Amino acid sequence: MTRHVTVGLDESPEGLAAARWAAREAALRGVPLRLVHVEEWPVTPEIPQTFTQSLVERYEALLRDTADRARRDHPGLEVTTELVQGRAVEELTRAANEAEVTALGSRGLGRLLGFLIGSVSLGVVAKTRSPVVLVRQQQTDAASPSQETSDGLPGIVLGLDVSHPCDPLLAFAFEQAARRGAALQAVHSWSLPATYTYAAILDPAVGSGLGQHAAQALTDMLRPWRAEFPQVDVTETAVMAPPAGELVEASRGADLVVVGRRSSRPVGPHVGHVAQAVIHHSSAPVAVVPYE
Repeated sequence: MTRHVTVGLDESPEGLAAARWAAREAALRGVPLRLVHVEEWPVTPEIPQTFTQSLVERYEALLRDTADRARRDHPGLEVTTELVQGRAVEELTRAANEAEVTALGSRGLGRLLGFLIGSVSLGVVAKTRSPVVLVRQQQTDAASPSQETSDGLPGIVLGLDVSHPCDPLLAFAFEQAARRGAALQAVHSWSLPATYTYAAILDPAVGSGLGQHAAQALTDMLRPWRAEFPQVDVTETAVMAPPAGELVEASRGADLVVVGRRSSRPVGPHVGHVAQAVIHHSSAPVAVVPYE
């Protein structure tokens, strides 16, 4: 497989923002950029051929103009385009499985309401074997991703569940931080088991002990990655709180939020409730990384 970054392109502002994010990502990785537009219009006798031909010309122009902009913004970047017909989820999943990372646009409803993720994006996120980044319009026009935000928040936020090995997730987040020269905040949220609730009321130290255990587990999980990426400034947050809410809060001002999706579930393609909540409400782009 040839190394490259893919973007699923359409005419929406979010699709064009995803293309800009993907172009920067490809330039940072030193790999080609692939622009893919999926044409879902049915070709039937009821639809005039002149109409379908005009659509083809319109989307070819979209691909050409977007490719030209990517080349102007990133001199030397190799860009290819592809216009395909078929079902968007299937075609974009196929393209995503061939890429190192894929960017898709997601329409935002404002900072509080976050993403309005369509069925196509959600279908690709649930099925692909490679990381997918969901991008909103205003995000790619922010300051350089290699810089911290003005209020000192980290560039990359990583959500972790210390009870499950997740090397692909850790690798993606550390590589993103190293590539951008950005800080990394690793967040693990935990809650008291139901059986501990009454005991914690009687003895608050019960919760404190579990918190120390969670913090140590997070430190242990990050230790080999800190050694492999000594240039990355890493902070650790282990807190007793709902994980989705904690990640959404941490996303404010961040360049990217990285969450995992377990791909070995027996129920088929699935996006976990934490990942889905972060996708819908994060104020930063969200990378969903599948792992076993």
